[in-house]
Amino acid sequence: MTDQNDLPAPGRRRALTSLLAAGTVAGTLRLTGRARAADEPPKEALTSHGHQPSNAHIEPADQPGANNKPVIRTQSDYFYRPSIHFSPPTGFMNDPNGLIFDGQTYHLYYQYDPTAPYAGRVHWGHATSTDLYTWQDQPIAIDQTAAGEAYTGCVVLDRNNVSGLFPPRKPDVPAVPPAATTATQAAVQALAPELRKTTSDTPYAPDRMPALGPNESAPFGSVYAPPNGAETHAAPPALSPMPGGLVAIYTRATPQSQTQYIAWSPDGGQHYIDYDHNPILNIGVNSFRDPKVFWHEASGKWIMVVVSARAHKVLFYGSIDLLHWMHLSSFGPAGLFGVDYECPNLIELDIEGEEKGSRWVLFVSVNPGGPLGGSVTQYFVGDFDGERFTPDNTVIGLTDFAKDSYAMQVYDSMPDNKAVYFAWFGNWQYCEEVPNRSWRGLMTLPRRMSLRRDEMNWLRLVQRPYGLEAFRGEKIPFKVDRIAAQSGVQVALPTGTAIELLLTVTVDERSNPQPDGEQGRAGRFVIVFSNGQGESLSIGFDAFSSQLWLDRGDLHGFSQPFFTERFSTPLIANSRRFSLRLVLDACALELFANDGLSVATALVFPANPLTTLGLQATNTGATIEELALYPLRKTMDRPTAL
Repeated sequence: MTDQNDLPAPGRRRALTSLLAAGTVAGTLRLTGRARAADEPPKEALTSHGHQPSNAHIEPADQPGANNKPVIRTQSDYFYRPSIHFSPPTGFMNDPNGLIFDGQTYHLYYQYDPTAPYAGRVHWGHATSTDLYTWQDQPIAIDQTAAGEAYTGCVVLDRNNVSGLFPPRKPDVPAVPPAATTATQAAVQALAPELRKTTSDTPYAPDRMPALGPNESAPFGSVYAPPNGAETHAAPPALSPMPGGLVAIYTRATPQSQTQYIAWSPDGGQHYIDYDHNPILNIGVNSFRDPKVFWHEASGKWIMVVVSARAHKVLFYGSIDLLHWMHLSSFGPAGLFGVDYECPNLIELDIEGEEKGSRWVLFVSVNPGGPLGGSVTQYFVGDFDGERFTPDNTVIGLTDFAKDSYAMQVYDSMPDNKAVYFAWFGNWQYCEEVPNRSWRGLMTLPRRMSLRRDEMNWLRLVQRPYGLEAFRGEKIPFKVDRIAAQSGVQVALPTGTAIELLLTVTVDERSNPQPDGEQGRAGRFVIVFSNGQGESLSIGFDAFSSQLWLDRGDLHGFSQPFFTERFSTPLIANSRRFSLRLVLDACALELFANDGLSVATALVFPANPLTTLGLQATNTGATIEELALYPLRKTMDRPTAL
């Protein structure tokens, strides 16, 4: 909750709109040192510790000599590489950044260490798409510099050049060419032959993976490689002529300081040039980061949502020119204890059903401190009036009932104001230890969000894959109407292919409701992905408690103390019916239960390909109301196992 003394002082709104009118304001509000007292957040938004650790996770790549360690490619780099989820070509990727649709192209920027598969030396990687699935790699957009690493931030479209960052240009004059190659970019280019995957890099497949093993036509095992074995950089379409363009607002970070920077792009988002008078916001602490900026139409200004991480505060600032910011209010501490608040997002979401209308939702990532360990994203439903977020109640929600979705960011300027986001598919407890070695990190599927009231009348977040249907192949034959008690059915799965399963099931009512060993008091229905080596990945529904579970504990490709094996969530109380939409893509598993009301995001690491899908009923039968199984067309031009 917020404090009364966080309320904006009288005249704040008028003061905000007159920032540019004051003759000396540009010089006095550059905030290159500590913020001016009038614009600082209240002292309770900060902490008493002047120099805290800036992050709750270590960054091995920042340690001396870390990037000199050789990257050893293994079969795991191909076997666990997804074919429809975005993953980096090499190196380490975490938070999505700068998600924006510029009218022609979707941009995905991301936290990126291009030189090692570990967190640290953070740049902004970049990819572009016209469908949110088929991505083209682009050059690094923002470098690490002497001023610090380029931490999480956002991109907005300053169409009318209210920032004044863009030089005058005529509609028929092309954009300013990109700046000369930086020292960091030159180093990455020099290392590119060492980092790039080609077919010649393919190691021998282990004998225990027969589906991928050597044969007469593939002596090194079956591996997909991009055409010509090389990566390409396809330039996105240029923006139509306008006074302004794309502007990035992000955190520059050192161990001593985290401040907010602004940069403008001369070439439609390919590169960004830092403002000469950065930082635009500095409150004098080293755990102040992750700005998300959006235009608030009702109040006629830009809103920045940013965190004072160790103080567990979300801070709201307002601006009319993107350069000069005034503190409006603060929110928190609220929700989970945790160690750091990170990656806030604030968005207005539609309410489904007869109620209609909309509510504002504030998302805050917390690390560590998730109920299941490590990273988690919480959300609050409430109202935002242009200055202050007020939650409807003290209830918090979690975006996921597993533990591998974090640091979500919502797309800016989506067509028809659709609320679509990506999240980082990982957890800081084990993301730098997973078995793939030359690349680490992936994104979730793009997900569309809304709100819906559940059976208890709570407003809950609803998440669904966005646009995935366009990538379905021909349906895999698998028709089942009934499964009798103590029986099951199976179907073979295509090897090395992402699959989507749609399923709606009603478990029969038992005449004898007494406990029946491991069968469940009211019966259980289980979905099992398995192979001939004794591994299994199961998703099950218990009809007595109306709960869904996910069990990745019988997969043998990865083990680590924090790699939690089992997860569960309640569905509709006293209901024996559930629906499930499931996507399995190499190491990525996403579950959307009951039309997106309960969601699980989980990394899965089988030691061998999962070749069979089985449906099983325990001590009571089940009626299959819907069953569809699709292969998903490969969209990522990355080396993957076939």
